[in-house]
Amino acid sequence: MTQTLAHTEIAQLVAQLNQHKEEGAHWHQDGDRLVKTFTFNNFIAAFGWMSQVAMWAEKLNHHPEWKNVYNRVEVVLTTHDAKGLTERDFLLAQKMDKLASN
Repeated sequence: MTQTLAHTEIAQLVAQLNQHKEEGAHWHQDGDRLVKTFTFNNFIAAFGWMSQVAMWAEKLNHHPEWKNVYNRVEVVLTTHDAKGLTERDFLLAQKMDKLASN
């Protein structure tokens, strides 16, 4: 099982995720979850991004909870077996941000 992160570690990692984001949505902590809404130009771009993320989620063996409505994808990350946030959540969040910026 993966170890949950301490509150101070989580705050630092959330700040790092949002460090160079001037516009758009930011990651935020909601209890034991990491949350962000991604917005794309259209449904095809949103769905294409989800397909790319799905490949990485499978490689990392860490799968997001998400909801897609037209050009928006609401993402929730948490490590269920650890009952909280772990490094795996932040690795996938970084990958999601990188794929969204391409």
